[in-house]
Amino acid sequence: MAHIIPIRGLRYHTGPDLALLITPPYDVIDRSAQEELYARHPCNMIRLEYGASLPGDGRADNRYTRAAAFFKRWREQGVLAGESSPALYFYEQTFSLAGQRVTRRGFLCGLGLEPYGKNILPHEDTISSAREDRMRLITACRANFSPIFGLYIDPERTLEEPFRVVSGTEPVYAFADAEGQFHRLWVVTDQTLITAVTSFMSNLRVYIADGHHRFETALHYCLNRQAGERTPVPAPYHFVLTLLVNVYDPGLVILPTHRLVKAPPGLDIEALTGAAKDLFRVTTFSQRPPLPDNRYIFGLYAGNNRSFHLALKEEYDPVSLSAYPKPPAWKRSEVAVLHALLLDRYLQIGPGECKAGERIAYTHDPVEACLLVDRGEWDFAFFLNPPRIDELVAVAEAGDRMPQKSTYFYPKVSSGFVIYAFDQ
Repeated sequence: MAHIIPIRGLRYHTGPDLALLITPPYDVIDRSAQEELYARHPCNMIRLEYGASLPGDGRADNRYTRAAAFFKRWREQGVLAGESSPALYFYEQTFSLAGQRVTRRGFLCGLGLEPYGKNILPHEDTISSAREDRMRLITACRANFSPIFGLYIDPERTLEEPFRVVSGTEPVYAFADAEGQFHRLWVVTDQTLITAVTSFMSNLRVYIADGHHRFETALHYCLNRQAGERTPVPAPYHFVLTLLVNVYDPGLVILPTHRLVKAPPGLDIEALTGAAKDLFRVTTFSQRPPLPDNRYIFGLYAGNNRSFHLALKEEYDPVSLSAYPKPPAWKRSEVAVLHALLLDRYLQIGPGECKAGERIAYTHDPVEACLLVDRGEWDFAFFLNPPRIDELVAVAEAGDRMPQKSTYFYPKVSSGFVIYAFDQ
């Protein structure tokens, strides 16, 4: 099962409040956010995690080589320093959701790299361009700057007792960030606690919640180095920095990712809703649609306050309706029902169109989705319920993956708390 180890992580040991130094993972940083993070502090993690491209970039000088230079310099200057002994890092992230304060708990460690399928399972498809970008960074810097986000299944919440013991001690970090989230991190070097955690995890699988690109890149990098160096025992690059969270943790939150689509020529909203009535009950609203509130109900916005709910009729089983060569668990997931029985069936947006990305886009913000439709940038917006964790696990266990952008684990895990360097 999962092989996890304590690591001698690198952490910021000098400088200002860590709130000025951490950064979101690269895949949610746009140009304006990148510029703001650059301005926040000269040692902000953005320079390592997602450095700026410059007009004169070439083979010898580019954002990957600059990240490696910053990384080397910060270590030499003592900005980043390693632990004196291998550690696990217990982590709490407190955030607001629907007016409530929620805390998610997990721990950072090294996760043994291996191909998907036996002990480590993915849950959604990835995009090759992102893997290429991460490969260039890991090759230049020989380190993980941001953790994979992994899940494990522990209905008994066995690790809550170690968490309770550790949370009674002084954290190395305790601060609020610019978004109002509160973070606490503990460095755990007690061998008894480490053994309890690693032994328990050795009986469990890990499901990749977020960071598929980084995991796949780390594995590819590991296999390439192993082939060239033929390391006789596990080397540091055989592991990837990972945050592990129990699927039964009360702070684990998954938000929906809504779809924006372009219709094929000649298909207007009347034609779409009329055709969909063979499988769906259609309810009309003269305002922006309320978000779905039950299983297999999808919101649809067509602009100018023309809104609908499309509810799969009770007499239909999505497993028998879907023509996709997929396992039943995949066909039963709500996002797959949307793709197979609405987007593909009536709008001709199948897997190929989703991969090309020209007729479909994604957003977590329903207000933004409606505005983009009203402005004519997209024809329709489809709204989903949040994915259920049992759907994710069932699809992964069946050996398949959900469509791209199926899940949004909220909030994202920031970069900058712990760095895992392969020469530690």
